[in-house]
Amino acid sequence: MVDHGGFTKAATALRLSQPAISKSLTDLERTLGVSLIDRGGRTLRLTDAGQALYARATELFGVERAAEHEVREIRGLERGVLRVAASTTIATYLLPPVLGRFHQAHPRIRIRVTSANTRMVLRMLVRFQVDVALVEGPVSHERVRVHDWREDELVVIAHPSHELFSVARVDMPLLGDQRFLVREPGSGTREVTERALAEHGVRLTNTMRVGGTEAIKQAVAAGLGLAIVSRAAAEDQLVLGKIAVLPVPGLTIRRRLTRLTLQGRTSSAAAGELEAMLDEGQIESGERPAVSRSSGANAP
Repeated sequence: MVDHGGFTKAATALRLSQPAISKSLTDLERTLGVSLIDRGGRTLRLTDAGQALYARATELFGVERAAEHEVREIRGLERGVLRVAASTTIATYLLPPVLGRFHQAHPRIRIRVTSANTRMVLRMLVRFQVDVALVEGPVSHERVRVHDWREDELVVIAHPSHELFSVARVDMPLLGDQRFLVREPGSGTREVTERALAEHGVRLTNTMRVGGTEAIKQAVAAGLGLAIVSRAAAEDQLVLGKIAVLPVPGLTIRRRLTRLTLQGRTSSAAAGELEAMLDEGQIESGERPAVSRSSGANAP
């Protein structure tokens, strides 16, 4: 009404009748207990109370329009934040190319990546602290759906001059006598490794805890012991000849890398786009299509 200079023009703009607008104004004044317009003159003039309300209303409508604009931009992937948490191997060696593609397609989306062990990634997901979660270890949680993403091979690595390379056949008991460099408890790689070795009756008793796969590779290259890591993670040092894969007959360790989602939670537009790119990369690499399954027990 103020913006249009009177009841008639305001009614036309709002596609309402003039009496309807007059009644709405009268009802508002009655509710507030004050007069909002001076009805004594020939021109429309706001009272002090009307001017105060008009100023605040203008601010509110401005905020509303800005909010609607921001939501449209987020829905259209023109702005926003994408929070990703991934286990160390995935975050370091497998995720960056996909994030690079995402950034090229949506440069205005800010990407925040957290690299942590499987247990921590799961905790962040159930606390709604991340939008996309990828892990390399087994997960069991009643609120979480586990989607197979791709397969990863774990290999035993050693310094190229390690004594076991001179042995004709490295049997399982020999592994139990060696020092192994391992990740911290909660690491997906460590859990999968210990489980696979236990199936062959091998229990590691001489271990050195090292924080992170990169540090483990460097320690192996320095001759500090053996380790079991993702072949994808070891590739660079294998090419340089600083470490080597130690063949162990009968020991094949493969694991499913998985994407976690909360049951009942709808993915944001940005998260949905990244998830689609992750699935595309899976198909391009020859992996079978992802399937999902619900976990049935509480996480450790």
